[in-house]
Amino acid sequence: MKRRSGSLLSVRKPPVPSRRVRRSAELRERLFRAALVLFGKKGYAETTVEDITEAADVGKGTFFNYFPTKEHILMAFGEMQLGKLEAIVHDTKQSDLPMQEVLRMLVLRMTEEPIRNPAIVRALLQANLSSVRVRGAMLRIHDRNRALLGQLIRHGQERREIRTDLPPEEIAQVWRQTIFGTLLFWSLAGDASLTQRIEQSLSVLWTGIAFRPSAKVAKRTKKAGDKE
Repeated sequence: MKRRSGSLLSVRKPPVPSRRVRRSAELRERLFRAALVLFGKKGYAETTVEDITEAADVGKGTFFNYFPTKEHILMAFGEMQLGKLEAIVHDTKQSDLPMQEVLRMLVLRMTEEPIRNPAIVRALLQANLSSVRVRGAMLRIHDRNRALLGQLIRHGQERREIRTDLPPEEIAQVWRQTIFGTLLFWSLAGDASLTQRIEQSLSVLWTGIAFRPSAKVAKRTKKAGDKE
């Protein structure tokens, strides 16, 4: 299989949907975006379905055509993030981009929504703490997220770009915790510093997970250098 180089952010052109399908997708997206903005402004618990439909300028009944409950908005957000990760994992296996750049672009893709709406991170945390249903659904999404990122890390290990002395799932979990922590602290300020904070975190993370030769290999290399 021919490996592709270049950006993993390229967009595939899907088939053109019918007008009815486009209209349905537009309504769902309008409700979804209105809800995220309100969750950020008012908080998840304080936002009602009526608030969402008013902000989206649609009838209240329309909401339930797309989302069974308010909780399903956050589940849709989690699935959207998961879809981005799935696409990057798929493309990475066919690309020759360095893993450091792949992981950097991955984080930038996954933080597009928080940059657009800083308060969404606080809203997600509030929902996870206050709703058993949301927490259960998000934990299942997190498990799938961790498994996918583990696949990506394992691919980097096979390419000898990521250290191999730790299980890929362990590296994936530390990676996720670091990025989420960065997002959480940034959300308290909600300023324009997220990209800078992410770059700093990525730099430190990469230093810790980059491939390194084993101690024996390093020692042999050193001895060879001494003889010269």
